Amino acid sequence: MEFDAVLIEPRRVKMEVEGFWHGKTLLDYFEECLADKPDALALTTVTVATGERRDLTYAEIDRLSWRVAAGLHRLGLGRDDVLACQLPNSWEFVVLYIACRRLGIVFNPVMPIFREHELLFMLRHGEVKAFVVPKSFRGFDHEAMAERMRPDLPDLRHVIVGGSEGPNGFDALLLDPALDSTPDLLAISVCDRGDANDVCQLIYTSGTTGEPKGVMHTANTMYANLVPYAERLRLGASDIVLMASPMAHQTGFMYGFLMPVMLRARMVLMDVWDKALAAKLLEAEKITFTMASTPFLMDLAAAVEEGGTDSSSLRVFLCAGTAIPGPLVERARNVLGTKVISAWGMTENGAVTLVSPDDPDERSINTDGFALPGMELQVRGVDGMPAPAGHEGELYVRGCSNFGGYLKRPQWNNTDPEGWFDTGDVARIDEQGYIRICGRSKDIIIRGAENIPVVEVEALLYKHPAIHQVAVVGYPDARLGERACAFVVLRPGQDFDFAEMTRFLEAQRLAKQYFPERLEIRDKLPSTASGKIQKFSLRNVLKAEVGGEKS
Repeated sequence: MEFDAVLIEPRRVKMEVEGFWHGKTLLDYFEECLADKPDALALTTVTVATGERRDLTYAEIDRLSWRVAAGLHRLGLGRDDVLACQLPNSWEFVVLYIACRRLGIVFNPVMPIFREHELLFMLRHGEVKAFVVPKSFRGFDHEAMAERMRPDLPDLRHVIVGGSEGPNGFDALLLDPALDSTPDLLAISVCDRGDANDVCQLIYTSGTTGEPKGVMHTANTMYANLVPYAERLRLGASDIVLMASPMAHQTGFMYGFLMPVMLRARMVLMDVWDKALAAKLLEAEKITFTMASTPFLMDLAAAVEEGGTDSSSLRVFLCAGTAIPGPLVERARNVLGTKVISAWGMTENGAVTLVSPDDPDERSINTDGFALPGMELQVRGVDGMPAPAGHEGELYVRGCSNFGGYLKRPQWNNTDPEGWFDTGDVARIDEQGYIRICGRSKDIIIRGAENIPVVEVEALLYKHPAIHQVAVVGYPDARLGERACAFVVLRPGQDFDFAEMTRFLEAQRLAKQYFPERLEIRDKLPSTASGKIQKFSLRNVLKAEVGGEKS
């Protein structure tokens, strides 16, 4: 695969000279852990449905990752090949990524919620050569889905199935003890892994273009975010990080996996969210830090209060993805005894702004923090010029953690010649540099910190024979931030209801998390003179009906 990460080289010298690009990769950090404390507990994974627990030291992870690397090498995978992984949070996910870095394989994490509709595009676009899936997860047969897709994926050579005892099983192909003494290990030890400026992660994000966009990151762009992020939050080797957000999402991948290894800290991973179990883990494992969206914070506070568990070890809960209600911050302080930190970021650049632990709680309620070192912010007015402090405008960011570009779509990179990236968000910046995200100019709904690709959902609904016109818009929700509503105009004489919408989207194999949760049938939709649907009018209708605007 040829990676057109055209946004890396123009800023390479500046970032290296200014010390934001450290030239270190995951393997560099992991090998430091291995040399420093090989027998220390590095990783605990918990499978919620079964209660199964797995503990691994750095030395054990090292041995397993070499074995998996030998297995991947035997399958013919090497530098700049793409491996897609749909595994939930697990020790296999961790070992697999480390093995991929030993071979220079580019890792493509995909969300376990994705189905054929999303995956066929991503795997084809990314020229994926190996696809690692769980045999079954949350009652869904991922192995059968992967096999159904094979005929439509010409680059796919291998489907590797976690939890399967068959010949394509993860254990059979990648964990065979015989791989510990295979000649492949010698070949791996001298192979060209690339360096910190090479693409190491390909991760897809929903957008307004009608198709997902393949975000390319390097070790330098990711660690340029993680180093100052950890420094601002005063995280270090003594911390224990709990991560329940999927590692196929940048939150789980960067802050639940890469960051603990960088810090030589311990990670505790949950494969699905369970508030009662999370509360028990807080007490039993002495968790000090976690990052998740607002619903997780609500749930955790409730679980600790209901169960009476000890959460005193939890110093920081970082919330991103939507505004944090003031009463929730106060409740978390009182019930959990933790500092709630607000933040803003994107898949394209990680967490760009954070509140400081020294800031009063009001900063987390009323702002999304200030820029990390190495990142610049700019709010532009309608004239394209920087707006005065306190004025709303289009938010642009520039700096060390910005991505390398969108795979095969450089025309969508949204970056001007001076390196400013157009985030598509509307924001304001106060005189102290704190930002507040006010809305989005791009057509995306954020439900529980998960982007819903509106254009994609609308395109599918337009295929239904009863639908003449459709517009999907967001409406405020106290728990998830937003939910989605489909406004529909029917063709003459046609019938359509919520049950039929659900049935149809299921038949299109769309991820259920993207389904609209409300349906409104209208005789017509508000539009401009040119025929463009006025979604702001529809949003206003919904806001009035559900009780006002979000804070």
